[in-house]
Amino acid sequence: MRALVLALGLAVTAAGAQPLRFADLEGWEADDHAAALAAFRQTCDLIAAPDWAPLCRLAADVTDARAFFEMFFQPVQIGQPPALFTGYYEPELPGSATRTPRFAYPVYARPPEFDGKGIWHSRSVIESRGLLRGRGLELVWLEDPVEVFFLQVQGSGRIRLQDGRVIRLGFAAKNNHPYRSIGAELVRRGAMEAHAVSAQGIKAWVRRNPGPGLRLLGHNPSFVFFRKLADLAPDQGPIGAMGRSVTTLRSLAVDPAFVPLGAPVWMEKDGADPLHRLMVAQDTGTAIKGAQRADIFYGSGRAAGEAAGRIKDGGRMVVLLPLDVALARAGD
Repeated sequence: MRALVLALGLAVTAAGAQPLRFADLEGWEADDHAAALAAFRQTCDLIAAPDWAPLCRLAADVTDARAFFEMFFQPVQIGQPPALFTGYYEPELPGSATRTPRFAYPVYARPPEFDGKGIWHSRSVIESRGLLRGRGLELVWLEDPVEVFFLQVQGSGRIRLQDGRVIRLGFAAKNNHPYRSIGAELVRRGAMEAHAVSAQGIKAWVRRNPGPGLRLLGHNPSFVFFRKLADLAPDQGPIGAMGRSVTTLRSLAVDPAFVPLGAPVWMEKDGADPLHRLMVAQDTGTAIKGAQRADIFYGSGRAAGEAAGRIKDGGRMVVLLPLDVALARAGD
């Protein structure tokens, strides 16, 4: 086990790793392990470490999902709780393929002079200098600059055009400036109490204070570019960091310095709506940093956004790591 954890990298070693038993996972027996296995199968073939390949082959034919996880994985707590869980979702917004008086705020594709590597201009510079304006980089137009900002925070979206067509947008690149929390800045300024910070609360404040509000958005220098996803079926979730669709309430965005992308993660989320279930680490996020930090994917549309925007809860994360490569290969 020590060698396995060390193989994950120095970040994990520094954070500390504690092997656990499945009996230590609160609510493990009651979960829908088959649903978690289905999410795991979506991306297991993309895990680069060779230890995972035999497990992925075995997963294809498993009929008892709980037994599969208990036989071939070791629960490992990396870092010290409490965890911090937040939520994200895929917005569904009205929009237009062309600029109109109603739809006047563009969502941009990546400019050709920026390859996505290194640091490009900050949000305030991009917007104040109009660096992207009028260059044919506009993918769609939205009716609210606040929704454009939060579309960038979420990293994906469904845009319903006026003729009924739906355009799926996915992450293309970011300018690689650090993410700065608008909610934290509102608290620092005394404009909002810490307990009241939520996506809904921030949107409402910006709309009530349009001048200062739009300037406030510039406090976050991070800027996201998008691409159209023409081949993504309506029933599929948005594309995560592994290049495959994420699954509602089964996919997590994590810090890959501590949690391998594709790994199953047992989540014990506290709060008003406790959630104990097996998830899969299939996404990342600019604000997701640390061993006990994760963003829960809540699905698409307004209801998912309402649910995700309320989540800021503690709890615990436990990563499931391959127990024994030789044992896994014995099933080949």
